[in-house]
Amino acid sequence: MTATEMKERLIGRALKRREDPKLITGHGNYLDDIKLPGMLHIALVRSPYAHAKIVSIDASKALAMPGVVAVFTGKDMLDINPMPAAWQAAGVKNYPVPPRALAVDKVALVGDPVAMVVAEDRYIARDAADAVEVEYEPLPAVVDARKAVEPGAPQIHEAAPNNIVFEWECGNKAAADAAIASAEVVVKEEIINQRLIPTPMETRGSIARYDATTGEWTVWMTSQAPHVHRLLLTAFVFGVPETKLRCIAPNVGGGFGQKIFCYNDMAFTMWAARKLGRPVKFVEDRSENYKYSTHGRDHITEAELAGTRDGKITGLRVKTWANIGAYFSTVAAGIPTTLYGRIITGVYKIPAAYVHVTGAYTNTAMVDAYRGAGRPEASYLIERMVDRFAAEIGMDPAEVRRKNFIQPEDFPYDNGLGLLPYDSGNYELALNKALEIAGYAEFRKQQAELRKQGRYLGIGISSYVEICGIAPSAWMGGQGWGAGLWESANVRVHLTGKVVVTTGSLPHGQGLETTFAQIVADELGVPYEDVEIQWGDTQGTPFGYGTYGSRSLAVGGVAIKRSVDKIKEKARKLAAHLLEANEADIVFENGRAYVKGSPDKAKTIGELAAAAAVAYNLPPGMEPFLDETSYYDPPNCTFPFGTHVSIVEVDPETGHVKLLRYIAVDDCGNQINPMIVEGQIHGGIAQGLAQALYESAVYNEDGQLLTGTLMDYAVPTAAMVPHIETDHTVTPSPVNPLGVKGAGEAGTIASAQCVMNAIIDALAPFGVKHLQMPATPERIWKAIHGSK
Repeated sequence: MTATEMKERLIGRALKRREDPKLITGHGNYLDDIKLPGMLHIALVRSPYAHAKIVSIDASKALAMPGVVAVFTGKDMLDINPMPAAWQAAGVKNYPVPPRALAVDKVALVGDPVAMVVAEDRYIARDAADAVEVEYEPLPAVVDARKAVEPGAPQIHEAAPNNIVFEWECGNKAAADAAIASAEVVVKEEIINQRLIPTPMETRGSIARYDATTGEWTVWMTSQAPHVHRLLLTAFVFGVPETKLRCIAPNVGGGFGQKIFCYNDMAFTMWAARKLGRPVKFVEDRSENYKYSTHGRDHITEAELAGTRDGKITGLRVKTWANIGAYFSTVAAGIPTTLYGRIITGVYKIPAAYVHVTGAYTNTAMVDAYRGAGRPEASYLIERMVDRFAAEIGMDPAEVRRKNFIQPEDFPYDNGLGLLPYDSGNYELALNKALEIAGYAEFRKQQAELRKQGRYLGIGISSYVEICGIAPSAWMGGQGWGAGLWESANVRVHLTGKVVVTTGSLPHGQGLETTFAQIVADELGVPYEDVEIQWGDTQGTPFGYGTYGSRSLAVGGVAIKRSVDKIKEKARKLAAHLLEANEADIVFENGRAYVKGSPDKAKTIGELAAAAAVAYNLPPGMEPFLDETSYYDPPNCTFPFGTHVSIVEVDPETGHVKLLRYIAVDDCGNQINPMIVEGQIHGGIAQGLAQALYESAVYNEDGQLLTGTLMDYAVPTAAMVPHIETDHTVTPSPVNPLGVKGAGEAGTIASAQCVMNAIIDALAPFGVKHLQMPATPERIWKAIHGSK
């Protein structure tokens, strides 16, 4: 190949994921695969009560069992601090009460750990935990966020009067009040976004090893953000230098947000390893994961939407009670505020909008980010209200959307809610494409005919926009976020031309090794196989804020590209020196540098890397080696969007819903690997339709989790997810040089209301205007028969 022959571009190709052979053949290295010499195992004694005082703990029987090494309680660990609260609601008083490593004196949810048994193996530890005798004094419990802040509700924490975590607002209240007071049409609805349990395939856990000679820990953890966990555990929990802890995230079997946060097991395994001088391991079972690790959503909202009879939306007023759970999880406050309230108007130009959020403690598991984090709740609310408005004025819901869309010429668009401007979009194009694929106009004709035959089909539309690649750090600081949100990457070209990339981003199923390698191979012009991606170890990778919020490509990927650009610039200077030419005359393409007009006399990137490494003949002042690091702090977030359409049939005799078609048209900007994008869209849709039809974390009034196992919590199987028809539009983001926006959460953000709108459209002949999720057969049957 001559220097000017173009290689086939890798960016934009649907390459198979390079990491999959290892992961799907049992050769991955997950937390529970790790076994260290002399390792001990922890089992926890957990509270059976949602709210109770701890009267006494008697561990004598457990300590007498062979193989038991120690039993510790919360009072033993008072020398370390509680878990930190890293994100508080901005501009208002917060009352953060984060959990301790083990509860002290009182428990606040079922599953709250009160003691831990350390033993030679996990089975001995489990049996011994059952032998620990704990006396409790039960207290009244509350599980509903709205009831929790009412006068007379059980008080959970003395430091949070009336169980209020914060009262937060955004938008223009006076303008929203006026718009609603003067509107031709106002629709009101109570919208409940039910609590969900993330359910990653791998549960959570930690392994800690302590070296007494250096005072250093190594902790292996199921983590989406190991660098952040290193910072929080050292600076805030243990009060030791950050350099004393090495965090390693091995292969992580799914996260969905649940593995972003700092958990008590990270602290108590470290504490026990130091105390006992041996490595210790804790891995949740599924029941523990369901009871104690973070849940998602759980909003109760009163919404009012105002408009004109010809379909223009003029105002929106929202009052939300956000359930925070029993304790303040790491970033809990940011979800129902910045990531929900500030994007509540979605894809629409609404001139007057106001949101008020009350965060409330309850005797339930902590609530924090779950796939989409705040944006599914916002998108669900506005898309249901738009459909309610369309039904009220008798207008096609697609037409109402068109009338109110933000237009392409409006970008960058300020929605007036304190969010940074939306970057780019063409919402009507995506809507039209989705409706065309669905055969919308024809379906409406068929729907009318089928209703005459006693068949009730419905079509649902969901037009969404989300916030991805959240940044810049300066703006996030103003949102109450307690750190930065830039990302870093190092790119090193070794003497043989092989390339190693170390990144602060890390995968837990997203296919980042493939995506990042495609970018580097294309940009440097080296074989894809010659690029190695390393991640997940704080000792070997540059600092990163982790993988969540669809930020890995839009922030971490751009950091990689910037490092590659620096490598290319240095290589160009070196080539000019070696070829005795002016730097301005050097062309770098397809991994070769040559003098313009003389492509056959070229230096390959491998030759340049070797020359830079041996340093025999470098330009004056040039440092050896091709090795560059970048820290990328984006100037703005990115705003992916799209329209999803679903068609359902409801059996009025049983309330059963059959999902007939699902069409997804998404715009995540430029796509690096379309197959990976499509896979992420599929997964997200499965989670969203699961919320619409099946999943709900249910507590009784005493705070007992009634859906505490996979027998009770209805995660859909593959047979319950329909064939998904996907397509896309491409509106590159002007925010970053790759033009990418993010795709990991789009399916979840778009799909729940898409299915619910279809179900309610099908039930229109019965006078049903709204249903709460999940739309179970029982709930639908009652809605049909209650309306008669």
